[in-house]
Amino acid sequence: MPPISGIQAIAAATFEGNPVDVDFGPGSGPGVGEGGGGVDVSSAMTYIHKMAVGLSRNLAPRCSFFRFRFRPNAISCAPNHKSMTKGSPHPFERAFTLIELLVVMALIAILAALATRAFKDVLDRTKATKDMSNLRQIGVATQLYLNDNSGVFPGSATVTWMSHLELNQKYLSSWRVLESPFDTRATSELGDGTTAISYGINANILPSNVAISADKITKPVTFIVFAPAQASTATVSFTGLGNSSFPGVKVLAATSTPGGGAQGGTHSNRRKINALFADWHVEMMAWSGTGPAFTNTTSTGTDTDGAFRWSP
Repeated sequence: MPPISGIQAIAAATFEGNPVDVDFGPGSGPGVGEGGGGVDVSSAMTYIHKMAVGLSRNLAPRCSFFRFRFRPNAISCAPNHKSMTKGSPHPFERAFTLIELLVVMALIAILAALATRAFKDVLDRTKATKDMSNLRQIGVATQLYLNDNSGVFPGSATVTWMSHLELNQKYLSSWRVLESPFDTRATSELGDGTTAISYGINANILPSNVAISADKITKPVTFIVFAPAQASTATVSFTGLGNSSFPGVKVLAATSTPGGGAQGGTHSNRRKINALFADWHVEMMAWSGTGPAFTNTTSTGTDTDGAFRWSP
């Protein structure tokens, strides 16, 4: 049997694609050593075949991406740059397809729309809560004024109700309490034409610009005293000012003075509005409808207190 050449030894060292131990000398079985001469091919192949599985388990975890190069008495690992099939993309080089990109963009757009809607709803509820807080403070100030003025509501032919309540900050601490959070106008503490007034007093409290006494009210739990006084625009807006004519900003159902006729409520897609009643509770009401509604001025089968809402 002729001796195995260097090329044959390399082929044998990678027999069946498995790394094997070729670093053995004359004393350790068939192999190639320094000056060892030739070997028997059949015995060498048998030995390699038997050793392949065991050695592969020991070497594969450390050289799974490497191939063996044969040198006498040495085994080395080198990067196997051809471990992937031809034409297969590198896992870190694969790009999005157009369909995948469109799907991701669509999902982002949907999530953004949901987040925007949720944010607007939260902001709307926050403003509505602040609006109710303002009305409660106006109610407290009005009750204090009534206590000091024989139960007569503020406002006259010479002094506006706003000036009465804010008189030297005795009843209201700030003009800004009279500004709704839905009112986007700039404001000031001067009480003049630059001071925004968003709320109006029930016009029926001031017949002929003379304020009535609180004991004239038949059903305080139903009678509205203060509410947002909006302008006649497609969006929520206000026109009342600190220097509005006597007796001050007024509201009656959908009509405000100054302002005109409002086209909807202040929040919940203009379906609802807050109002302060004569028993000083604040209520969120439907703007319109068959049941109890802010704009109802007459009694109906579904709103039996309609006539008492705006008329004492």
